[in-house]
Amino acid sequence: MSFTLRQLQYFIAVAEHGTISGAAQNLSISQSAVTEAIRDLELDLGVALFERHRRGLNITHQGHQFHRHAARILSGVQDARRSFVETASAPPSPLALGVTSMVAGYVLSELLARYRRAYPAVQVTAIEDNRDYLEHLLIGGELDVAVMVISDLQDRHALQAEIFETSSYRLWLPLGHRLASADVIQIEDIVTEPLIMLTVDEIEENTGKLLSALGTKPRVAFRTRSVEAVRSLVATGAGVAVLPDLVYRPWSLEGDRIENRIISGNLPVVQVGMVWRRGSGLPQSARDFIGLVQAQQNQRKF
Repeated sequence: MSFTLRQLQYFIAVAEHGTISGAAQNLSISQSAVTEAIRDLELDLGVALFERHRRGLNITHQGHQFHRHAARILSGVQDARRSFVETASAPPSPLALGVTSMVAGYVLSELLARYRRAYPAVQVTAIEDNRDYLEHLLIGGELDVAVMVISDLQDRHALQAEIFETSSYRLWLPLGHRLASADVIQIEDIVTEPLIMLTVDEIEENTGKLLSALGTKPRVAFRTRSVEAVRSLVATGAGVAVLPDLVYRPWSLEGDRIENRIISGNLPVVQVGMVWRRGSGLPQSARDFIGLVQAQQNQRKF
């Protein structure tokens, strides 16, 4: 294929206006130039992009398919040009981040430290809130990127997500607990235990589903939004907890030991990732942040 960027621009203009004359007027060029560009593009691709009729043109199914690719190509070219303009003549764009509660203390701090070392001139602001509100801010353009639990992301049509960490659920136990002698815990053995329930992100929902599948409601002894509170309560024997490995630490703030064990069965996992608005022209600072996280993920694979 040897089509040009100009042909893509003309094609998108015709698709949007529905007529050669409308596209030509919008582009401030002759109708013959647009007609020739569309004809050459169709010959090059070997498909009909438009159906001709007396009042104009209707885009074909193949035209719709090609339109998505053409728009993506032109958007990428614009991003490339913008990056050089920003680098050469403008101060770095600020970065507006969102983060959910559980992710804030266990994932974001390391990512931000790496980002600030790589891009010290970028002004970074971050807001911590629940997933639904962060999705609202992303769609509204008030946030550039969010780092959050995305297992239950709601608006996947408007948002683009990329997973960079997956964490399995484990059972947290105090030292000397009756279940601590086993390396793998059966889910049935947890049903009768008092639970310390973390209520951030989707933890409570997933734990409830897990135990409800056994036909019983979890025996919740304490609900809290604080992971440190869960640690202290488990360590002192107030109950057990079912939490992702992501937030496990073997000691409470008071210095008491916390054990963790694998739970048998097909348990859900917690997926942590980056989320941004689909199709939006991200500022260079956001593209750099996404690229940094992707590079870190690639390093982990090797």
